[in-house]
Amino acid sequence: MSSDTGTPVEDLGGQSSVSTLELFFDLVFVFTITQLTHAFVVEPTWVTAGEVAIVFCLTWWMYSGFIWLTGEVAPSTSSRRTMLLVGMLGFFAIALAVPDAVHGRGVIFGWAFFGVTVLHAIVYWTAGGADSGRVIGRLLPINLGAAVLAVIGGYAGGAAGFAWWGVAVVALAFLPRRTASADGFIVRPGHYCERHGAVVIIAVGESIVAVGAGLAGVPMNLLFFVEVGLGLTLCYVLWWAFFGFDHERGIRVLEALPVKERNRPALYAYGYACVPMLLGIVFTAAGLGMTIARTSSSATWAEAIALSGGVALYMFGQAGFRVVLGLPRPWIRAVAGVIALAIIPIGAFGEVWMELVAILVFVYAAVIADDLLIGKEGEHSSYL
Repeated sequence: MSSDTGTPVEDLGGQSSVSTLELFFDLVFVFTITQLTHAFVVEPTWVTAGEVAIVFCLTWWMYSGFIWLTGEVAPSTSSRRTMLLVGMLGFFAIALAVPDAVHGRGVIFGWAFFGVTVLHAIVYWTAGGADSGRVIGRLLPINLGAAVLAVIGGYAGGAAGFAWWGVAVVALAFLPRRTASADGFIVRPGHYCERHGAVVIIAVGESIVAVGAGLAGVPMNLLFFVEVGLGLTLCYVLWWAFFGFDHERGIRVLEALPVKERNRPALYAYGYACVPMLLGIVFTAAGLGMTIARTSSSATWAEAIALSGGVALYMFGQAGFRVVLGLPRPWIRAVAGVIALAIIPIGAFGEVWMELVAILVFVYAAVIADDLLIGKEGEHSSYL
């Protein structure tokens, strides 16, 4: 593969594969997912859901920035690995501060976010090339402005704090778009897509761990194993919906683009569309944790909405992923999301296992229907 300048991608620096240190970094970040899930389980309200979304969006933006960073600056020296370790400590501090942040006490969260923002820029300037340093110089005012808003919001606390953080999220969602098309950042699909895919699969796995950890002391009868089995199967469906075909498709689409044209679709597909996908995992895990093997056979409205609504968010995010990359039939994923929303009353008025079965039957049916169409078109994946 060559760039539009005739330079092979392999000769453009950076790294094309994911290192084990980066996977270690991903595990640290996914602890944030666990913390957000627990925060919603403790207080499952619309307000908490909004707070969880804002905290996640802020954290994800900067973490995604570190994914871009490690694609450009491989952790191949002691100094780079040390700086990456400091970044891990920063994100671990963010994760530890999540429960307080969600409940309006975000001073530590704000300063930890500020710290990783500054570190991100320092590593780019000291270890990245001249081109990437120039681009991060244009992006830094946006990132640093959002970090300052995060600190202000932390001190403001409560609703005022989330208002400040909400402004930061809006700024990060819209202002960097021009920078995304700038020369300097080089997207290497093999590394970039694998890193984002690793976060998704680790998040799905961590949701299983979180659900299992909450089952200690629960009587293990037949219904217990039925619901646990259904929950595990649901996690499999989320995995397959993205990794069955779309993960590899995303790599191929970006590889087919000239190097200078990759940044914008990469940012939109993986930086933005992954937000509802990962939030969907958060709320699905919360729904599973609140409902599986509990004393009440039916779910509350909050529990039913979290369970089916999380699946819907995930599917809507994947629909956006397909739209951005020009993949066929994004509408099927959108329909799957609508189906998941329509299933909510089954959990609220019926029983939890019925809601799980309905999600598996009808949502998975939409996914399988799309798979069959892909097969007819002659497309294959590593799994088929």
